[in-house]
Parts: sequence; structure tokens; C-alpha cells
Amino acid sequence: MASKMLKEFREFAVKGNVVDMAVGIIIGAAFTSIVNSLVSDVFTPLIGLATGGMNFANQFLVLRDGPDGGIYHTLEQAQAAGAVTLNYGLFFNAMLSFLIVAFATFLLIRNINRLKNLAYPQETAAAPTVKECPYCLSKIPLPATRCPACTSQLPATQPAPE
Repeated sequence: MASKMLKEFREFAVKGNVVDMAVGIIIGAAFTSIVNSLVSDVFTPLIGLATGGMNFANQFLVLRDGPDGGIYHTLEQAQAAGAVTLNYGLFFNAMLSFLIVAFATFLLIRNINRLKNLAYPQETAAAPTVKECPYCLSKIPLPATRCPACTSQLPATQPAPE
């Protein structure tokens, strides 16, 4: 029983989809660190510059002072003093990171779909070139006015709608 389960697991683990998924997770983790750096090192300072020097990483609300009380100028000071804080600036940075990752993923999937369509163009249905004789049911060319199999006079063919 255990050897059968081990064999099934080995077959599952070496399938292409599992390996592809593992590579995707590794690349995703690396991409996430790049995006986090982009947000904290590029976008946040630019947004802070536009808002008069506000640093979003230090935007917080003190819910309960630490044991010593006091005024906290940075999030690190508040956390070091044991204060309970609501870190809405860090949440803003995380939301910005998510939006960048979501947009980058959208662009990636969009370009992959474009490449798929270039590599494997969708075939359009060809216009019919034959019709069926209403009397003997044999296949005959569209412009035919008489069936070559049963020699019946065929009704006039209506033009295809455009």
C-alpha cells in the first residue's frame, strides 16, 4: 500500500505541471522582492515628495501607549516602547505592491496570450463550397442548377448573407 502511494506521489511530482508550478513560485517570490523594493525605494519617496515629505512607512495611529507613555515620531519608536499601533502607512505600501504585481501579471498574461495567438492562429470556418441535393441527398457544387446524380432541377440558390 505504501509503495503504491509512493509511486503515485513520484509520478505526480515529476509531471510537467508540478515542475512548472514550482518554477513559477520561485520566480514569483523573486519578483515580489523586486516589487517591494520598487514600492519602498522608488514610489513611496516620490509620493512622499509630492505630498510634502510624508513617509508612508511611518504613518501610524497609536491605539494604546506603551508603559512609559510619550509621543512617538516613528513607527520604530512606538514599537520599541511597546505601544499598540495601527500601521495604515505599511498597509498603503502593501496595497501599492499588490497593484503593481497585479498589473505586471496582467501584462505578462496578456503578452503570453498574444504570443499564443501568433503561434497558433485560430482557424476560421471556411465558407461552404458544396450543398446537398434535396432529392437524392448527394453532395453537389454550390453553383450547380441540376444534380449530376439524379438529374433533378435544383431550386435557385439564395446568396449567402453578408
